[in-house]
Amino acid sequence: MPKYDYRCDNCGVFEVVQPITEEALKTCPTCGGKVARLISGNVNVILKGKGFAKNEAKRKEIMDKFNKQGKEAR
Repeated sequence: MPKYDYRCDNCGVFEVVQPITEEALKTCPTCGGKVARLISGNVNVILKGKGFAKNEAKRKEIMDKFNKQGKEAR
């Protein structure tokens, strides 16, 4: 489930884990004050493990072969 950041007028910024289908909070669960959902930027994804490198190498091999065939056909 996604994590959403909210800013409460009284409490400051807090994080909530909620389903994507659920409506945004309108009140702070701590104090009942007004909240606004924050828009996050610069989401970083770290790809780790042998599987990613193996798949990326295979994709490069396929693209190299495809490009080579395309040049020969011209």
